[in-house]
Amino acid sequence: MKSVALHNLGCKVNAYELEVIGQKLQKKGYFIVPFEGKADIYIVNTCTVTNIADRKSRQMLHRAKKRNPDAIVVAVGCYVQNGSEEKLLDESIDLAVGNNRKKDLPEILAAFLKERETGGTNLSLAGKTLHHTSIVDIAAQRDYEEMGLMDCREHTRAYIKIQDGCNQFCSYCIIPYVRGRVRSRRQEDILAEVASLAERGYKEVVLTGIHISSYGMDFAGKAEGDYLTGDKGGTALLNLIRSVSEVNGISRIRLGSLEPRIITEKFAAGLAGLTKVCPHFHLSLQSGCDRTLKRMNRHYTAGEYSDRVKILRSAFFRPAITTDVIVGFPQETEEEFRETECFVREMAFYEMHVFKYSAREGTVAAAMHGQIPESIKSERSAVLLALEKEQSNGYRRDYIGKKIRILTEDTLEKEGHLYRVGNTETYVKAAFPIARRLSNDGYLPDTGGNQLVEGRVTGFLEDEILLMDI
Repeated sequence: MKSVALHNLGCKVNAYELEVIGQKLQKKGYFIVPFEGKADIYIVNTCTVTNIADRKSRQMLHRAKKRNPDAIVVAVGCYVQNGSEEKLLDESIDLAVGNNRKKDLPEILAAFLKERETGGTNLSLAGKTLHHTSIVDIAAQRDYEEMGLMDCREHTRAYIKIQDGCNQFCSYCIIPYVRGRVRSRRQEDILAEVASLAERGYKEVVLTGIHISSYGMDFAGKAEGDYLTGDKGGTALLNLIRSVSEVNGISRIRLGSLEPRIITEKFAAGLAGLTKVCPHFHLSLQSGCDRTLKRMNRHYTAGEYSDRVKILRSAFFRPAITTDVIVGFPQETEEEFRETECFVREMAFYEMHVFKYSAREGTVAAAMHGQIPESIKSERSAVLLALEKEQSNGYRRDYIGKKIRILTEDTLEKEGHLYRVGNTETYVKAAFPIARRLSNDGYLPDTGGNQLVEGRVTGFLEDEILLMDI
């Protein structure tokens, strides 16, 4: 049977989907080999969120073809879903598969191989898309494409995809065009996957998707538009989380990126009533300036964002609030940037991902006048990155002297000593020595990975890893 090498670019949803694809191929008899070596088939799960992501996708496809010119190179996902005919006719691509056909990739590949044996495929657009069937109009898709994991590469944490698509149409973002409208996964399918992973020993799940705050809007008959403007926004997601929390064996539930407007008193209180929900929330900000937010077509103001953070901090004890910020958005003045800097300082985030605006061809923002020079973007990015480091260190430092509980994951060697490393509920890394003498003839045994361990924080092992005594 043929060998297959897999490579992922982009988000956690992409990573989840590629894992499912790999498991499906193994079930069909293919064997998975490292991407760095020679394979019969290379599958690249592509990304197109920025022009840089496009370039990385092209580079990886070319690299695969160079490693084995006789191999079949399959381009999957966002890059080809948004691809012009010129992109798809790249000689490094033998087969192109769109986002809503990923679940059928083993069958598509089998059909492609059969046609190739009879000389039916070629480097034309029809040949690369199985006569225009492997890439179809995703905007017309209304049903969720069911994909489920049987196992995960990570030994402790499993990512569970609960929805696809986005209806927000931020002015800088291409994702609604390549992922389509909101499509939610049936709750029974999600719970079956969670239960199966729990039986295999996974203790922590992360509910992820393209825009999970819109989960269930299509079930309510609202496949178009902005569900969060209504009074029922978040109800379906909260009900799902409640059901996941009832699955035996699951100790922790994390949530992917949330729309700030989903955080209402009712939603936060519902989460706080579930002991398995981790007080770790990623609320995407993008800018602390209302004028910039309006140009971005974000659907909230900085004041409304601040109110949502206050709700979370009232409902949970010292929750970890993380965010994304874009600097150098078109027309962003120095005054507007300073508003964002002041707002970020006031919010005191645990972590902040800072991105320099990158024009994405095909979006509204890319055509805006007032594009900011790269040098100014870099200066503004450096300011926020320094602030992020200061705030993140401060959040971690507040744990010194306090008791914490981590889910153990990795092993770290430092200065000749071994440490077991894990994450707290707030996603702060901490470590403890694996073999510490308890008495003249006894040692504290290594608990291994995937164990919940409690201890008291005594200081820092490294800049971003706390040291704990258990």
